[in-house]
Formats: sequence, structure tokens, C-alpha cells
Amino acid sequence: MLGMYDIIKFLVSFFLIFPIVTMIHLMGHLFFVTIFGGSKKRLIIGSGNLLFSFGKVEIRKYYFWNGACKFHQLKFDNRFTNTLIYLGGSIFNFAGMYTVSSLKYAHILDSSVIMDQFIYFSFYVLFFSLFPMYFNDGSPSDGKAAILALKKKHDDKYTGDILITQIEDLKKDDDSQER
Repeated sequence: MLGMYDIIKFLVSFFLIFPIVTMIHLMGHLFFVTIFGGSKKRLIIGSGNLLFSFGKVEIRKYYFWNGACKFHQLKFDNRFTNTLIYLGGSIFNFAGMYTVSSLKYAHILDSSVIMDQFIYFSFYVLFFSLFPMYFNDGSPSDGKAAILALKKKHDDKYTGDILITQIEDLKKDDDSQER
């Protein structure tokens, strides 16, 4: 039976923990983009209309659903660097999941519903980002993009949560920021 406690646990997990896990994932991509000299970087949390932005971070209306790491170009652009960028989100999710699990095991962190939900959602995001498939919009998952990059068959360099801006997009972004 679903009780009030379960509903509250679900709401906290879905509206607080899941966006944190998604942000960690996106920061993993952005970390490797930064290491390999990416320019015009932006971190987009959520989807829908823009609510507000600060620095290079955009918060969207549906902050709890998806997100993206957006950049223009890389200084070091090859199969190896692209593969690390695609896998960066999963690497960060795994590191977060491993760290929380280790701290729980060492009794540094108390076992709690929040920690368990963090591990659960981290595993969820990790699994589905690595699963080699194409999404409905035709974009590859991070795992599929990494495989394609290693085979030199992924020219577009985008996934469901990684976007490469084109020159036209940069001009539109500059125009909208001037207004």
C-alpha cells in the first residue's frame, strides 16, 4: 500500500535528488569539455522555457527533467577526447555513487532514504546513458556515441545531453543576450 511517507519520499527524490544526479552527470561532460579546450560552454538544467541563468548555467522551467552540456568547439578534438566527453557523465555518476556507498559502508554517512535514492538514481542515469541505443529524436545515448566515436562514425558529436553549437547558434545566443 502506498502511504503518505512513500509519496513524500517520491516527491523529494524526483524533484530534488534526481536533478542533483542529472547535474552531476552533466558536470562530468563539462569537466572533460573543459579539459579538452571547449569554448562557449553552458550547462543547461532541465527543459522547457528559460527561468533564469547565472554565469554559464541556465535553469529551465522543468528543472527536474533532463538537461544538456552545450559548447562550441574543442581545442583537442579526436576519437579519444570525444569518447571521454561522452563517457564523462557516467564517470561522474559512478564516482558519486561509489563515494556515497563507500561512506555509508565506512559508517561515515548514516544509511538513509536520501542516500539510497541518490545511489538508485545515479545507477539509473548511469545505466541508461551507457546503454548503446538511439533515442526517438535520432540522437545516440552517450554509450552509443562513445562506440561510434571510437569507430570514427560519429561526425555530429551530439547526444541526448551534449550539444555542439554551430556558428549560427552562437550569433542567435549573442543577440538574445544583448536584449
